[in-house]
Amino acid sequence: MKIAFIYDVAYPWVTGGAEVRVYEMARRLVLNGHEVHWYTLGWWWDEHNQNDLVKDGIIFHGVSNPVPIYSGNRRSIKEAIYFALKLLRPLLKEKFDLVDCQGFPFFSCFTAWFHSLLGRSRLIITLHEVWGDYWYQYLGRIGILGKFVENLMIHLTRNLITVSSKTLEDLQKLRKVDAIIIPNGLDFEKIQNLEPSNNRSDIIFAGRLIPEKGVDLLIHTLPLVKETYPDISCFITGDGPEREKLEKLASQLKLDRNIKFTGFLKDQDELLKIMKSSRVLVLPSRREGFGMVVVEANACGLPVVVVKHPMNAAVELVKHNQNGFAVEASEASLAEGIITALKSKEKMQGACIEFARDYDWDKIVCNLENFYQKVTNYP
Repeated sequence: MKIAFIYDVAYPWVTGGAEVRVYEMARRLVLNGHEVHWYTLGWWWDEHNQNDLVKDGIIFHGVSNPVPIYSGNRRSIKEAIYFALKLLRPLLKEKFDLVDCQGFPFFSCFTAWFHSLLGRSRLIITLHEVWGDYWYQYLGRIGILGKFVENLMIHLTRNLITVSSKTLEDLQKLRKVDAIIIPNGLDFEKIQNLEPSNNRSDIIFAGRLIPEKGVDLLIHTLPLVKETYPDISCFITGDGPEREKLEKLASQLKLDRNIKFTGFLKDQDELLKIMKSSRVLVLPSRREGFGMVVVEANACGLPVVVVKHPMNAAVELVKHNQNGFAVEASEASLAEGIITALKSKEKMQGACIEFARDYDWDKIVCNLENFYQKVTNYP
């Protein structure tokens, strides 16, 4: 099959759950004999003076120079529209058996739909989240526009992939359709063979530093954890618009010796090595479409602590007292969960690793390939 992925950010130049998902799926589809393209912004243009680039067998197409994808704490609507417009001409030059477009940030799905309307591909949309009424919390009154565009987007095709049962449930509230769940995954054997980092910590958080990730709750909770573990150490791994505010909060609470802000780690293996040298992963996020970092931490032998929230699909990944703990979004509850996880790390390590084994990419890409064959009627 000749396959195109569409997403405005691309791994390894930008690291996030959706970017890694597309990259790992694409790389394995290439190994299985398919021709795979990825339309994105030209993140490599500064390093390689060329619009297109072949990496790991994937043919990357840069549709324009990179532009900021965030405006303040929110995904930029301007960038999303810009990418969708810039995508049109290069995409129309090619014909594909199918185009798999990532649902967010929406507008590129309409470009991909137009491509399919001309008979140049079959359209699949992969939904990492469905927001529905959450748009009103995110944008206030003008959230009605976000909800309207999202509703239009999910009606562009019947070929819909969701990454979690939570996303499927939210989709069904807007449109009754037989979507398939194909979760995110990891390279299980590779993680098992990685050596732990020399940089050790008790607690690790990994993710973009934005309000929805709830890192402020983690910082506020650490003084309570210190009552049991006075020398508790915490790595906050990642970057984003909230970093300066979070660093000031840590300083105000006199946690400078306990918390280390590592910044963004370009090497995913380095992050996994640091996880392997940690004891507990804490993800106090209020909103996750999947929560891949939970499975990655489990594969590294770490129990996880997540917070309960209607928009947090990561809760689905936690089997209480087996591979982690799901707690209320309060300082007292989070502190109790962290302390319990720290005490239970060695006991839970084996169960955590076994839980992660089911999310190996090779298993997941097989399900994806079967779905692609069904959509395209390939033998």
